[in-house]
Amino acid sequence: MASETRQLFIGGESVPALDGRTTDDLNPYTGEVHAVVAAAGKADVTRAVDAAQEAFAEWSATSPSTRRRILLRAADCMEARTSEAIALMAGEVGGVGGWAGFNIMLAANILREAAAAVSQPVGEVLTTETPGQLSLAVREPLGVVAAFAPWNAPIILGTRAVAAPIAAGNTVVLKPSEDAPIASGLFIADVLQEAGLPAGVVNVVTNAPDDAAEVAQVLIGDPRVRAVNFTGSTEVGRIIGTLAAQHLKPAVLELGGKNSLLVLDDADLDHAVDAATFGSFHNAGQICMSTDRILVHRAVAEEFTAKLAAKVASLPHGDPADPGTVIGPVISPRAAERVAALVSEAVGAGARIRTGGDGAATVLDGVTPDMRIFQEEIFGPAVVVTAVADDDEAVAIANDTEHGLSTGILTEDSRRGLALARRIRTGIAHVGNQTVDDEPQAPFGGVKASGYGRFGGRWGIEVFSATRWVTVAGGPGHFPY
Repeated sequence: MASETRQLFIGGESVPALDGRTTDDLNPYTGEVHAVVAAAGKADVTRAVDAAQEAFAEWSATSPSTRRRILLRAADCMEARTSEAIALMAGEVGGVGGWAGFNIMLAANILREAAAAVSQPVGEVLTTETPGQLSLAVREPLGVVAAFAPWNAPIILGTRAVAAPIAAGNTVVLKPSEDAPIASGLFIADVLQEAGLPAGVVNVVTNAPDDAAEVAQVLIGDPRVRAVNFTGSTEVGRIIGTLAAQHLKPAVLELGGKNSLLVLDDADLDHAVDAATFGSFHNAGQICMSTDRILVHRAVAEEFTAKLAAKVASLPHGDPADPGTVIGPVISPRAAERVAALVSEAVGAGARIRTGGDGAATVLDGVTPDMRIFQEEIFGPAVVVTAVADDDEAVAIANDTEHGLSTGILTEDSRRGLALARRIRTGIAHVGNQTVDDEPQAPFGGVKASGYGRFGGRWGIEVFSATRWVTVAGGPGHFPY
């Protein structure tokens, strides 16, 4: 029995899809229906853009203090719903309590950072060759923004998809993940509405999985949509980026990663084991920044790997609603089968399981570059450990991937760590820490196949606004004819 029924959120109201269709939202732990949500079609997307376009003129002219007040109130409303969010994420995406609580904390701070960014400089005075002229560079909102949010950190990434755009004066049509239509979309709309966000500023269209491509095409192709942001897999990101380019619309793409954690020969191994365990297995490894490859100096490789395997084997796993659970389920049977196939193929080709296998949190060594698990993003509860001869080999392996999102370097010598960080081609690097970290004021994003553009702080405001050149003449002009 479904516990909840939810509609689309358009123009400040909950409305059914025009054709009345719905789709099931499944609990990944039990396989049962968690909720039934409206399944938008093309006409529903268009009316969501209608609402966003209608709201744009007034919202873009709303005073900074009003926008700031709404965003700050939304942050408080978000935190007040922590217990609701913990239950929601357990039922909808299999998120454990600590992860859900972190989602709320960071999402609230994203809203507060967006509120602070409202008052950041919106232009500058330029020099000019024309006597008496005032020359200005002015930043202005773009218009309607199409936003796509994923399921894995649903409240964080759904909030991030809308916070900077609306802080900059834009309106948004948000398409949440089919695997988390409430947590990555409708829950956030509830919070913003409670905080007093005007109708139409944020609209949410949920859809059936089979309709995802059509919904995206209609949304991005609408001429009133002026920019796109997408967080999700590199595979889908290529499609979104291509659609945006076809319509000459800027896009921010935050995509997958194949993130390496370097454990140097001078590292504190007990700290390294704790850091690597968190980086690899937090949210069952289903984070774009998750540690996929641990590159450890050969002199300490066996001691480190043995300690890591023992630590990982001790992690409680199972029901995400149990407060003692550390590792919950992956999002779907298909995802579980994919991770199991990567592990089994590697073992069949000579890799060794140090702990796990059969769906449990897994540590492998003896992995070689020709194995899929060494090259493809795992996005599940498994990690490979590779012994390296020296720093140069570690850097070479870390860079041997199409991705470039995050890296971590564990060493007691910060200068050595910083020098290595400068050589690894990622958008994010952490010296003395593992690969998973996020702060709302920092520029967040990757390079290469991990995407382009940056969320966070002033970078988020800049990417969702346009620069115009405006001049005011100081007197009558002089023309050659």
